Amino acid sequence: MGVQDHQNLSRRERQIMDIVYQKKEATAAQVLEDIPDPPSYTTVRTLLRLLENKGHLKHRQDGPRYIFYATVPREKAQESAMRKLLHTFFDGSKSKAVAALIDMDTARISDNELEELDQLIKQAKRRVK
Repeated sequence: MGVQDHQNLSRRERQIMDIVYQKKEATAAQVLEDIPDPPSYTTVRTLLRLLENKGHLKHRQDGPRYIFYATVPREKAQESAMRKLLHTFFDGSKSKAVAALIDMDTARISDNELEELDQLIKQAKRRVK
């Protein structure tokens, strides 16, 4: 299973993966508590098993409960998603992607975020030299 396989998940599967990533590990009941517009408990259990069969999740048993956790670290999944986003919408250009984020009307960028971006750019320039 490659990291890019995370891109081919259904909306519900992505929601479950988001919950598992946020919690580090989760039971079906915990996923059910956090999922928007929750389906039935049986549906959540089925989706967890499907994600496990696809290789996205593993589980350990704690008494009668199965506790699920991601097989790919969140950072690797994020990197893969960003690469696909850059390739699909910004011709692979990081600067075009950042410019789009900055130009969004709904995105209010705080002074702290601008300072963080400035520091990241300075660090990147030092790495290139």
